[in-house]
Amino acid sequence: MDKSGPSHTAHSLTAAPLVALVVAAGRGTRAGGGLPKQYRSLGGVPVLRRALQALWDAADFTQTIVVIHPDDEALAREALGADAARLTLAPGGATRSASVQAGLAAVSDKSAHVLIHDAARPFVAARIVQDVIAALREPGCFAAAPALPMTDALWHAGEGYVSQIQSRDGLFRAQTPQAFHYSTISQAYAAAGEDAADDVAIALAHGVKIKVVAGDEQNFKLTTAADFIRAGHVIGASGAMDIRIGNGFDVHAFCAGDHVILCGVKIPHDRALKGHSDADVGLHTVTDAIYGALAEGDIGTHFPPSDPQWKGAPSDIFLIHAVKLATSRGYGISNVDLTFMCEAPKIGPVSAAMRARLAELLSIDQDRVSVKATTTEKLGFTGRKEGIAAMATVTLVKP
Repeated sequence: MDKSGPSHTAHSLTAAPLVALVVAAGRGTRAGGGLPKQYRSLGGVPVLRRALQALWDAADFTQTIVVIHPDDEALAREALGADAARLTLAPGGATRSASVQAGLAAVSDKSAHVLIHDAARPFVAARIVQDVIAALREPGCFAAAPALPMTDALWHAGEGYVSQIQSRDGLFRAQTPQAFHYSTISQAYAAAGEDAADDVAIALAHGVKIKVVAGDEQNFKLTTAADFIRAGHVIGASGAMDIRIGNGFDVHAFCAGDHVILCGVKIPHDRALKGHSDADVGLHTVTDAIYGALAEGDIGTHFPPSDPQWKGAPSDIFLIHAVKLATSRGYGISNVDLTFMCEAPKIGPVSAAMRARLAELLSIDQDRVSVKATTTEKLGFTGRKEGIAAMATVTLVKP
């Protein structure tokens, strides 16, 4: 039998076995950290493991199915530890709906009640799990899901302006686990023609009535880097969060050429930057700031300039390595502040493109990336247009 956690006598009264189906096949890039969010650490415990334990602590399941990305089996087994042997790991599909269908295909008992839960919701309360199970036991109920009523004003907007007010009456924010009789949800998915945001949408399109049970604000979904900071507070880490700040500084001289590369953006210029790699002084500086926060030396420590394999290499290789190193230690990147010091080229016109590329490489939102420039009032080597200097500050946070 595949279960964990304490026994709950009340749950054994139902004739239908319980199956937990946890969807963990997404890439989770908006959460940052260079690692799928379901495998990132929260207080030393992977997000996926926390989500599973929350389910196991709430009810007895005869089978637990975890749907993972086909490339993530090693990550999943590492996150699950000894429990991996007691679970059913199913390879997911290209969409959420395809992944859920793969999980449903792995259900061994077709008479079961299936609770479909997002791995990125590690704080689901036992009360929610027990409420959706109880709802399924009611005569005539074949589906139940937790939700919270909308309390904020709602607007329609276009081109940055409010165009219409939307009534919030009867509107709810959906949560998981969403629970179904197996036959109900499997038939609904078989009839579905396209992907949907959640399982309720699939069931509703098939004509299934879904009972709403009360959700919980703490049952939020980890989506962005800010959510991981919030999660640190939820697990009582507000006074024990590990916050590290790193600084980076780099200089590259000009040489003959017709462009420079800054933060991965090619900028036409009457000179190029001299360096062993592509001489991207922006990415080098941010990379060194991350290494500094981790007390891991600098780029030269990890990518020696004496090694010919790095000659002409794109500098995003270095930054990606630093991000993965931070992630492997449980840190997320909270924000980056990068300043260029130069007379030319002008940074302002291309700063947006630089921010976008940095945000992409760091897997964080653009509003957490600052790129700006200053001159040295024509003083020093930058004032003489002999090169470009850059400095950066990076904040790492471990919940």
